[in-house]
Amino acid sequence: MSQAPESDLRAIPCMLMRGGTSRGPFFLESDLPADTAARDRVLLAAMGSPDPRQIDGLGGAHPLTSKVGIVRRSTRPGVDLDFLFAQLQPNNDTVDVTPNCGNMLAAVLPFALERGLLPIADGVTTARILTLNTDMQCDVTVQTPGGKLQYQGDARIDGVPGTAAPISINFLDTAGSVCPALLPTGLHLNRIAVPGDAAADTAPFEVDATLIDNGMPMVLVRASDFGITGYEGVAELNAHTTLKARLEALRLAVGPLMGLGDVKSKNYPKMCLISAPRNDGAVNTRCFIPHVCHDSIGVLAAVTIATACVLEGTVAQGIAVVPAGDEKTLSIEHPTGEFSVALALDPNNHGQVTCAALLRTARPIMRGEVLVPDHL
Repeated sequence: MSQAPESDLRAIPCMLMRGGTSRGPFFLESDLPADTAARDRVLLAAMGSPDPRQIDGLGGAHPLTSKVGIVRRSTRPGVDLDFLFAQLQPNNDTVDVTPNCGNMLAAVLPFALERGLLPIADGVTTARILTLNTDMQCDVTVQTPGGKLQYQGDARIDGVPGTAAPISINFLDTAGSVCPALLPTGLHLNRIAVPGDAAADTAPFEVDATLIDNGMPMVLVRASDFGITGYEGVAELNAHTTLKARLEALRLAVGPLMGLGDVKSKNYPKMCLISAPRNDGAVNTRCFIPHVCHDSIGVLAAVTIATACVLEGTVAQGIAVVPAGDEKTLSIEHPTGEFSVALALDPNNHGQVTCAALLRTARPIMRGEVLVPDHL
């Protein structure tokens, strides 16, 4: 193959990967600029933001496909890999490295093995991964029979067509990942007074909410309190401008209460409307991330919602159907199916979740180089 001609574009190695129900390019940290501002300019150019179609980059014109993973070998004792997640948006020029993303996390170990950062074991390969965004650690296991990465298999996750090899994620400490604590207000249930907003044409209102962070800052409210069933489709909810304006007014009101300050320009907390399960699950959900209704549900959002379901006195009480025992598997229903979360509770303190585990899938879609303007 002939050598590419010289141009005013810079080639940066990357792999486009699906992780769970998200997708985006993965980079070695060493292939990106060390300066944060320069790195962010490169990522925006690579993804084609800001532009609603992201026509000039790798982005998929949706928050779920406007994500980036940055990986390096870890120098922290007991940790194998460091992972920095970056959330970009089609319509603006922000690069948010504050929240976690459990879906993109599923692709970290396959990417690291593809790039030779760690040795591949025969059978399964497990690595401890530190998510730098919130200093969260987890153990991730992928299938590597005969020392070869296996992507095909029988595991199915809703929101992704077909089946693939399972990837297990065992979260070690997720409580208060971004907020000061699991329950940042110290209360299981909060009565929130939301001021009116003339610009958004919303009147003042009060609503019960559970403010919680077990891996993802979340605001849980009853769908019925917003005049809907909670079973509406994604397109219908995205077109419901009054509902979205009220949810945003609530989100802005609770930001300071959750220790997050002014969240107007932040991608969290996520908003979740809950209702009774319809398909033998624990609870039905419609999540906003934070302004667009999620087609399914985020990994850490599911963990956080499942945690709220097992705590006494939250907004989920009387709605959620929770199995008995100290070890529970909760099926979180969402617009395109369900997401199962396995929780272990402290037998001496059922208000404390000691372990959260789940199953995802991932695969590389393309490996190569993304081209960005050289001056960046």
